[in-house]
Amino acid sequence: MLKKMLAIVALSSLGVSAYAVDASQVQKSIELKDGSTVYIFKDGKMGMEDKYGRATYMESGHAMETKDGKKIIMNGNEIWRLDELLHKDHRG
Repeated sequence: MLKKMLAIVALSSLGVSAYAVDASQVQKSIELKDGSTVYIFKDGKMGMEDKYGRATYMESGHAMETKDGKKIIMNGNEIWRLDELLHKDHRG
C-alpha cells in the first residue's frame, strides 16, 4: 500500500512540472492592429493576449493583422500556457 502511494505521489509531481511555463519558451511576441499581442512559443504554437492583458481565445487558423499591416495565421490556441506566463508572479 505504501509503495502504491509513493508511486502516485512521484507520478503526480512529474505531471505538475511538465506544465511549468517560463518566458524562455516564448520565441517572440507580435503586436496586432487591435491592440492585442500574439505570443509564438518555440514549438510553433501561439497564444493571444487581449489589449487588457488577459489570455484570450483565438480560433486556430484565424487570420490576424499585425500593427505593420502583415497577415499572420493563428496556429494552436495555447490559452493555458500564456495565462501561466502572464500570471506566474501573481499566484501563490
